[in-house]
Amino acid sequence: MLQVYKDFHPVPGGIEGHIRDLTTRLRALGVDASVLVTSPDRCTRRETLFGVPVTKAGRLGQLASTPISFRLCLELWRSEADIYHLHFPYPLGELAYLLRPRGRLVITYHSDIVRQRTLLRLYRPLLGRLLQRADLILVTSPQYLESSTFLRPVAGKCRVVPLGIDLGRFDAFDPERVAAWRAKLGKPLVLFVGRFRYYKGLDYLVEALRLVPEARLALVGDGPEGPRLRRLVADYGLGSRVAFLGVLPDEELPAVYRAADVYVLPATERSEAFGISLLEAMAAGLPVVTTELGTGTSYVNRHGETGLIVPPRNPGALAAALAGLLADPERRRALGVAGRRRVEAEFTLDRMVGEVLRVYREVLGR
Repeated sequence: MLQVYKDFHPVPGGIEGHIRDLTTRLRALGVDASVLVTSPDRCTRRETLFGVPVTKAGRLGQLASTPISFRLCLELWRSEADIYHLHFPYPLGELAYLLRPRGRLVITYHSDIVRQRTLLRLYRPLLGRLLQRADLILVTSPQYLESSTFLRPVAGKCRVVPLGIDLGRFDAFDPERVAAWRAKLGKPLVLFVGRFRYYKGLDYLVEALRLVPEARLALVGDGPEGPRLRRLVADYGLGSRVAFLGVLPDEELPAVYRAADVYVLPATERSEAFGISLLEAMAAGLPVVTTELGTGTSYVNRHGETGLIVPPRNPGALAAALAGLLADPERRRALGVAGRRRVEAEFTLDRMVGEVLRVYREVLGR
């Protein structure tokens, strides 16, 4: 089966990491899984990454966050697979499949198209055709299935399959590295891990930090919003309390999570459809603070059980939630324990791969 998306390792991101983990585990189970994505430049490369055959098709450029690659279309048309598994949204890959449909079609619907409204007006008719053409559609949470106007007409062919993570990564941490990060970053520590994108709401988090003078903030990652965030931190005089750590190796993240006191994902748009970083933080025993978007973030994080949920774009509410948790170590511990149990029960990589395999068998049995 062929997984199709725009990017793969080493490009950081939740979907990129999901495709890596899914295909790696599928191949370990004997499934002939491969990946087709775009290259960072005009060169087409065929590589084996994590034991997975990956074709990176040369790209000509980028338009509205969409890599343009005619070579990806050619590679898809020349391929032969029993199942084509498209990871939405990537309009070019989806259009390539529609122009020459082949094999069975499974779509993981990661998120609505939110910001690119002009593109959406042009693409909406094709999106309808794509969803109708799909044999089955994977949706990562019940909330997203219920709230997406695009998914409602095809709800009968949707299957809820939450994303999952490898819990072993977060059990094999080095206590000395945890102590080193704590000494470097200080306490009490609020943590964010992810791409610095417009919908992550990090500007509201920086504003909230002004209202919690005892807190420190560590930001792991980078992205388009990075320069603006750094200017905002400097303008507010928060440079001594905010650490920009850049993109860290995967093996370093468990120690960073365990060095923190609270994890926060202050997203503002439906583009934040699930939040794999929430699973990672909960696996490390952290309470989490999220915003109510009507998406999977409120499926992963249960208010009052594994963390707190506040309104989006509300620095005051965000600050109150953070201050309350930072002042209450026992509540943080209880929420963190419940979060870890929730990940163990609902969001493991093995559970996710098992559900995906059931969907593949259902599709091939038709």
